[in-house]
Amino acid sequence: MRIAVLRERQSGESRVAATPDSVKSLIKLGAELRVEKGAGAGADLPDDLYKDAGAKLVTRAQALKDAEAVFAVRRPDEETIGKMPKGCLLLGLLEPHGDEAFAKACAEAGVNALAMELTPRITRAQSMDALSSQSNLAGYRAVIEAAALYGRAFPMMMTAAGTIAPAKAFVMGAGVAGLQAIATARRLGAVVSATDVRPAAKEQVASLGAKFVAVEDEEFKEAETAGGYAKEMSDEYKAKQAELVAAHLAKQDVVVTTALIPGRPAPRLIDTAMVESMRPGSVIVDIAAVQGGNCELTRPDEVVEHGGVKIAGFTNLPGRLAADASQLFAKNLVSLAPLLLDEEGNCAPHWDDEIIKAMALTRDGSVVHGE
Repeated sequence: MRIAVLRERQSGESRVAATPDSVKSLIKLGAELRVEKGAGAGADLPDDLYKDAGAKLVTRAQALKDAEAVFAVRRPDEETIGKMPKGCLLLGLLEPHGDEAFAKACAEAGVNALAMELTPRITRAQSMDALSSQSNLAGYRAVIEAAALYGRAFPMMMTAAGTIAPAKAFVMGAGVAGLQAIATARRLGAVVSATDVRPAAKEQVASLGAKFVAVEDEEFKEAETAGGYAKEMSDEYKAKQAELVAAHLAKQDVVVTTALIPGRPAPRLIDTAMVESMRPGSVIVDIAAVQGGNCELTRPDEVVEHGGVKIAGFTNLPGRLAADASQLFAKNLVSLAPLLLDEEGNCAPHWDDEIIKAMALTRDGSVVHGE
């Protein structure tokens, strides 16, 4: 199978879909790798490393000319899609929810698109789960960004001149990103608390040494989908939870929000009044900024200040750790590759496999996601 690895064109995107190590792994499976020149530059991976690993360094047009698969981190533009051969596979974070135009463009071009976001949450697909690998890094980086914006130290410090109290950190949403944020804030010495609407999160939060904050009524006990995602809660529950969170939030120094629902705008967890209740110098890092944000005052890719409180809306936190994020994403694709190849390394997607079925956005000129 001829695999093209493209240089990302979206503004601020520094990740790459293959690393020299993943190139070696794919070649061992029988694939031929064609990497666009400069593809790994943003992740500190120069072209020479790809060449030494066995890849061919080519132009974008040469990579696409007779490609049987295209590996990308983010969705390519329509011009690039139009240059892909009919029947070509496209794999990446394609933002499949609610964007009919992109899926239609892939279908009309005859491109068979597999969205990494649609990887099913089953045991055998864990190593292919790019959302989890990238979210893990996002949770870590969110706390690092918060520490940089916060004008005080995280840990308690006892000095001859006096004692510095530890920062109080509150993580909203205890999924993959939230749990890593909790662990990172704890490592930095903060006193950490967290909230989530999923009952299973309570034990996970406690296992990391953080306090769990939630309205634990009957609705709370059934607030998780079979796929492990949080359900949309009723207005009544939201009101009770907002009241509890508002009182807790006013005492916090650092807040990290992570609540996302696939295919829906990010739930609004923090309103202006809550921000105004926080102490000047406090920081909110909103990981959900890419879907509108959990905070009413969040602005995508901006750090805004309101009443002395800084609200950071970074939309690509994994991209701020490009080398590690690329390594994990590339490994996700390597893990998926056996389901795209036959024993001789030829392009032969296992369309009947439950993983490929779940990930398929388009196939043979049709949009198949949701069927």
